[in-house]
Amino acid sequence: MGVYYGMKYVIPEMQKNGGGRIVNVASVGGIRGVLNQTAYVATKHAVAGMTKNAALEYGKDNILTNAIAPGAILTSMVAEAFNQVNPSDPKAAEKEYASRNPTRKLGDPKDVGNLVAYLLSDENGYVSGQVIAIDGGESNMYGNP
Repeated sequence: MGVYYGMKYVIPEMQKNGGGRIVNVASVGGIRGVLNQTAYVATKHAVAGMTKNAALEYGKDNILTNAIAPGAILTSMVAEAFNQVNPSDPKAAEKEYASRNPTRKLGDPKDVGNLVAYLLSDENGYVSGQVIAIDGGESNMYGNP
C-alpha cells in the first residue's frame, strides 16, 4: 500500500510542477516467482503493475515512472540471513549463494544507488514504465540451477 499511497499523493504535485521522476522498489520476486513466498511475490508484482500503469497514465504529464528490482544485495539484512543459514560460517553461505549468480557475486548497495540516481536525474529523459532488474543477471536463470 505504501507504493500506492506514495504515488497517489506525489503525482498531483508533480503534475502542478510540470513533471518529475518516480522510482518504486520491487524485487526480482516481481519478475519471477520465489518458492514459498507467495504473498511477497504478489506484492512485488503489484509494484511492477502500478509502475507500468502509472507510466502509461502520467507520461503525458512529463512524469517518468520506473521500478528497480534488486536481487541479492549485500546489505546487513542479507548478511544476517547468511548468519542464520550457517551460524558457524556465514561467509560460506554467502559464497554458496553467490556461486548461483551469473556474476558469482552479490550486488553492492552502491550499484542500486547509482541506478536510482540515474533514473531520478535529468539525464533520464525517456526511460519509463520499466521494472529494471539489478541482480547480476540472476532473474534470467529461470529453471536453471
